Amino acid sequence: MKIKEKNRIKIEQAIAELDFKFNPMARGLRTNKTYSIGVLIPRISDVFCTQVIEGIEEVLDPLNYSIVVCSSSDSLKQQAEKLSYLKNKLVDGIIVMPVNSLELDVKNDTESEIPIVLVDRLVNGSELDAVVCDNVNGSYSAIEMIIKKGHRKIGIVSGPEDISTAKERLTGYLRALNDYNIEINPEYIVYSPYTKDGGIDAFTQLITLKDRPTAIFTTNYPTTVNSMKCMMEKGLKIGEDISLCGYDQTDLFQLFDPALSVVVQPSKEIGQQAAKILLKRMNGNTEMLPLIQRLKTHLITTDSVKTIF
Repeated sequence: MKIKEKNRIKIEQAIAELDFKFNPMARGLRTNKTYSIGVLIPRISDVFCTQVIEGIEEVLDPLNYSIVVCSSSDSLKQQAEKLSYLKNKLVDGIIVMPVNSLELDVKNDTESEIPIVLVDRLVNGSELDAVVCDNVNGSYSAIEMIIKKGHRKIGIVSGPEDISTAKERLTGYLRALNDYNIEINPEYIVYSPYTKDGGIDAFTQLITLKDRPTAIFTTNYPTTVNSMKCMMEKGLKIGEDISLCGYDQTDLFQLFDPALSVVVQPSKEIGQQAAKILLKRMNGNTEMLPLIQRLKTHLITTDSVKTIF
């Protein structure tokens, strides 16, 4: 149907006077899309998760997509419920940071018409796209730095064995020790859940050993924060009594004296790349399925790791 020129002008004037705002739902009625994306993460309070979401928003906001963020609270049950909720909300696509690398409710969604992209963690045997970091080399670089500062007794607070990220970081630790001919002490390898309270018991276990490590590597943000708290509570000085290197960057770590040595993940870029892949899949692009992107980390070295030659 054609609109007469004088009517078109009147319509445009009315839109301007009413301060018309773009309505993605109205556009969805015409395009059969909702212009909304679901994001499911383990914890909304986690700094890493927040930075990933910022990256997603930077890509999707200019395209007028709305984002529905849900938290699984590190619960497999809640993960399944939230995925179902997002599907029922008829989102166009979902970005998921899975609770672990074994859960079937994510893996089975490869048969869904809703595209799904994983971030940070892979799911065993799945055909899902994913954006993750090169965790093996990230961890390796941290341990190599610690070794080059003279340390031979190096502990690690690793994550759950059912999370791909944790397994890869442990692999980097073991590979570095092996390459530098350092004997692996099983007592120096402890495990902790990747939860907000993670790391406290595991770190305490390391620092109370009779022959305790001279340096400890913590493998995610919560375990790093809780390990620092644990040291302060016990009156231990970072970089003097025990050397410490963490994972995930935050401005908080640079406020300490000394500032903390950390492996930095490009968390915002992870979100950006995941959003770009999701857009391609939602537009029908099925090339290189599944696509696994591994982004490089970089290491910040400070006096939190003491030279002990």
